[in-house]
Amino acid sequence: MDRRWAILGGTLFLLVAAWGLVFFVVPTWMQAVVLQLGEPVRTVREPGIYMKIPFIQTVLYFDRRLLEYDASPKELLTRDKQQLVVDNYTRWKIIDPLQYYQAVRDEAGAQSRLDDIVYSNLRENFGRQTLLEILSTKRDALMADITKKSDEAMRGYGIEVVDVRVKRADLPEKNEQNVFGRMRTERERLAKKYRAEGDEEARKITSNSDKDVRVLLAEAERDAQIARGQGDAEAVRIYAEAYGRDPELFSLTRTLEAYRRALPDSTSFVLSPDGDFLRFLKGVAPAAKTQRSGQGAAAPPQP
Repeated sequence: MDRRWAILGGTLFLLVAAWGLVFFVVPTWMQAVVLQLGEPVRTVREPGIYMKIPFIQTVLYFDRRLLEYDASPKELLTRDKQQLVVDNYTRWKIIDPLQYYQAVRDEAGAQSRLDDIVYSNLRENFGRQTLLEILSTKRDALMADITKKSDEAMRGYGIEVVDVRVKRADLPEKNEQNVFGRMRTERERLAKKYRAEGDEEARKITSNSDKDVRVLLAEAERDAQIARGQGDAEAVRIYAEAYGRDPELFSLTRTLEAYRRALPDSTSFVLSPDGDFLRFLKGVAPAAKTQRSGQGAAAPPQP
C-alpha cells in the first residue's frame, strides 16, 4: 500500500514538473517573448496557456499595462534667458515586446531612454518660449507637442508614450528675487498707466458734465427770461387796460405808490406844498391837526 502511494506521489510530481517545463501561462495584464538559447523566436500578446520546448526555450514576461516614469527635476533655459527647474513625469506602455526586448532589454533601460528623449524635447520646446508662455498661455499646447515628438522617437523601441506632464516648474532660488522684482516693476508700470488713463477719462467726463450743466443753466435762464418778459408784458397790458378805463384812478394809484417809496418814515424831505408831487396831500395836514386838537375837547357843534 505504501509503495502505491509513493508511486502515485512520484507520478504527480513528474506531471507537475513536466507541466512547468512544457507549458507556460500568460496573464491578461502581461505579454511574453519566448527565447530559444537566448534568441527570441516568438511573441505572445494574448493571454492563455502556451507550450515551449523544455530546457531549450525560456519565457520573458513584460507588463502590458500603462506604466509611469517620474523623472528627477532638471534645469532648463527659456527664450528670455530664465532658468527653470522642471519636474515631469511620463506615462507609457509596451506595444511591441520583441522590439522592446531587443532595444532596451528591461524597464530600467526603457526609463533611461525615456529620460533622455523627453528631457531633450522639453529643453527644445521650452527654449523657444518665454517664462510667461510656459507657465500660463501655451503650457497645454507645449505638453501636447512634447508628447507627440517623444512618442514618435520611442516607437523604435517598442514603446508608446501616452502622456508627458509637468508636475512643477519653479525658478531656482537665486533667481526668484530678481524675477519677482521685475514682475513688481512691470505691475507698477501697468498700474501707473491704468491710473493715468483713468484720470484722463475722469477729466473728460467732468468736462463734459460741466459743459452740459452750463448749457442746461443757460437754456433754463433763457426760458425764464422769456417767461418773465411774457409775464411782464401781460401785466403791463392788463394794467394799461385797467387804468385806461379811469385815468384819474391811474394817476392817484401811481402817485400813492410814489409816496410809499419816496416818503418812508425815517427820511425827511423839504418840498414845496404847491408842487405837483404833493397835490394829493393838500388839506390832509389841517384835517389831521384838527383831529389831534379835538382829542382833548369836545367837537364844535355842526351848523
